[in-house]
Parts: sequence; structure tokens; C-alpha cells
Amino acid sequence: MTGKSEQQKTRLAQEITDSVMSVLDYGAESVSVGLEEVESQEWVEKVYRPDIKAKWNQLYKEPGYNPLEK
Repeated sequence: MTGKSEQQKTRLAQEITDSVMSVLDYGAESVSVGLEEVESQEWVEKVYRPDIKAKWNQLYKEPGYNPLEK
């Protein structure tokens, strides 16, 4: 989320909250949204390997890229 405005982040959090409420029929009090900024040079080690590659079978939406195939 580096380079995104606070307004964009707030809007994204609200859109996620609205979707969770609509799709899963939860109230707003049951939803929290946090965003963690990760520098692009740290993405592979901090996010891709532990949260995407290591949990590939749990993904409902897979990424259209693989930074390990360079």
C-alpha cells in the first residue's frame, strides 16, 4: 500500500467491510481491517514466500505472477 493515500486506504477498508457484511451476513462490529505497508524489495521474503507460496492451496484467488521465476 506504499504510495496510496489515507483516503484510498480508508475507502478500501470500507469496501472490504461492506463486502464481508454482504457476502457473509456479518455486522460491521464483527469486521476489522488492517493494512501493513511492505517495501517492494521486501515483498518476496515478507509476504510472497510465507503468505502466498506456502499457503497456495488455501488461496481462493491466485496471483498472476511469480517473483521466484526470474
